[in-house]
Amino acid sequence: MKKLITLTVVIIVILIGVAAAGPFYVIDEGEQAVIVQMGKLVNVVTDAGFHFKVPFIDEVVRYPKRIMAMDGEQKSMPTREKQYIWVDVTARWKISDPAKFYESIKTVDAAYAKLAEVIDSEVRTVVAENYLRESVRNSNIIMDRAASLDALGLGDNIDPELLQSSIQPETKYEPIAKGRRQLAEEILARSQRMVPEYGIELIDVVIRQIRYSDELTQSVYARMIKERNQIAQAFRSEGEGKKADWQGRMDRERRSILSEAYEKAETVRGEGDAEAARIYAEAYSRDRSFFDFWRAVESYRATLPRFDKTLSTDMEYFKYLYSPTAR
Repeated sequence: MKKLITLTVVIIVILIGVAAAGPFYVIDEGEQAVIVQMGKLVNVVTDAGFHFKVPFIDEVVRYPKRIMAMDGEQKSMPTREKQYIWVDVTARWKISDPAKFYESIKTVDAAYAKLAEVIDSEVRTVVAENYLRESVRNSNIIMDRAASLDALGLGDNIDPELLQSSIQPETKYEPIAKGRRQLAEEILARSQRMVPEYGIELIDVVIRQIRYSDELTQSVYARMIKERNQIAQAFRSEGEGKKADWQGRMDRERRSILSEAYEKAETVRGEGDAEAARIYAEAYSRDRSFFDFWRAVESYRATLPRFDKTLSTDMEYFKYLYSPTAR
């Protein structure tokens, strides 16, 4: 009886231990796992739900099933012409083969370190094989001066031909053969060949930022300032040209108005002189002696105030002024 009780207690204790160890486990959506027995991988579980494991023997190692992002650090690296630039890349990846992943890397943190190592190596290789222009440009639009000037957003208020002739680039831009986007594709293709052995699928690699070195930055800024000054001077030249055009129009309009006014004034003056001549002639024909007298008086009023002195009055001109009969 005692042996039976003891056996029962042992069985109960074993059952409690098994229950505590958890014979079941749950794989959530977005998770996958590998089952390890004594350090040996025995199974891969990719389906979500309840699953059975051998208590105390099976170990469940869980991994994310979703797509993950890796943000790299900025690294300084030389281009083909030995110009140093800072390159910052980001990548998306996922665990495609949990078994290989466990056998080669084991942890997600180690995977991030391995990806950073692989991608950084390929970025350095691709950047070093290409000129600086391939890394910083995506197209040859800068070769088209008209297109590049339109990209400045200057609007339609300035003559493009004047702006084109006013801006002389400091350097001659060389055409690109690949461009930044294709370099990123090359980095992705090179890196993808390296990571499958780790159970990793690399989805994409994007060059997030390229920054010039301090020495190169100063050179670029100086060129940008020079071109913007040239654009400003082009605006000033255009303004001066329009100013001269408007001043010329104003002068022509002023001369036209003055000419018309002078013509009209001369016409009115001629008509007035003709009318005055008619009146004079009519007055002369009515009373010649009074007419002569009146004209002489008018002449005296106009001339005598300007005389400082008169040496003689014995002349025909003063006949009405000093004649006793005023005749």
